[in-house]
Amino acid sequence: MLQALEAPPVNSRQRARELLMGLQDSICSGLEQLDGEGRFLEESWERPEGGGGRSRVIKAGRVFEQGGVNFSEVQGSELPPSILSQRPEAKGHPWFATGTSMVLHPRNPYIPTVHLNYRYFEAGPVWWFGGGADLTPYYPFLEDAQHFHRTLKAACDSVNPAYYQVFKPWCDEYFFLKHRGETRGVGGIFYDYQDPGGVLYKGPDQAGPAAAESERIGPIGQSWEQLFQLATACGNAFLPSYLPIAEKRQHTAYGERERQFQLYRRGRYVEFNLVFDRGTIFGLQTNGRTESILMSLPPLVRWEYGYQVEPGSREALLTDVFTRPQHWLQDASLSERCAPHQAVG
Repeated sequence: MLQALEAPPVNSRQRARELLMGLQDSICSGLEQLDGEGRFLEESWERPEGGGGRSRVIKAGRVFEQGGVNFSEVQGSELPPSILSQRPEAKGHPWFATGTSMVLHPRNPYIPTVHLNYRYFEAGPVWWFGGGADLTPYYPFLEDAQHFHRTLKAACDSVNPAYYQVFKPWCDEYFFLKHRGETRGVGGIFYDYQDPGGVLYKGPDQAGPAAAESERIGPIGQSWEQLFQLATACGNAFLPSYLPIAEKRQHTAYGERERQFQLYRRGRYVEFNLVFDRGTIFGLQTNGRTESILMSLPPLVRWEYGYQVEPGSREALLTDVFTRPQHWLQDASLSERCAPHQAVG
């Protein structure tokens, strides 16, 4: 393992803040242009213990039923247990955290829900970057999953080709509903606690695919500048990864069956965010703004006891294939499985 923990640049907090605020601005602008009717309403807030943020929410748009794009910059004297369990060496140090997070819930069931989060932490001599983005379709299209992954892979590869090889399976592992035995969707990328230590996988499952890939690659050299470049490349890849999908699916006709299935599957999103999501837990443990933390939840959702999809249906394709980890960019058999459901193009 690489040893020395380099000090971040003297203007590290300012640069991270400017990057993440800039992402919030550019993403909101691109989404408003797509929607054409909905507009983001902004609320600024302050946190009593230090810091604050800008919450931007779009509601009742033409494309987006509800969504939020948040920026926060917070600080305190003691990190919460959810962080210290992973980075015990940060204990006792004043901390600083800044991040941009986003969840969009489109109205049309053929447009996927999407999530993004990029963040930066400092706590005394310890610092790290984290982030990622993942896609949650309700009615699957193989082409959409491949486009999303291809775009994020290109962003990762622009800094180091090793990143996607670890961050893709790490995303499948993280956005997993253990009590359902399902992934939240088709994944994307996820990474956390990235610093010059060089070991890419920092998650809990040392027997999983992400850990195995990280071990195969071995420790790599990473500087603050390289990790900042990674956050920049991946953050700027969001609009190219998602807008073409939303534009292509926005006029697809749907009926009550599709709407009800969308609302049912949104329940999985709620379950994950309230039970497993570390960002939600961190925000609540650090006395963040509750409305901003829970803006990731959909405006309408339903649960149905003992629900079963119709065998052989498009809905069954989602639950059988698109909520299971797949090699979206390599597995040629996926086309054969999706073609009978008109889920390829």
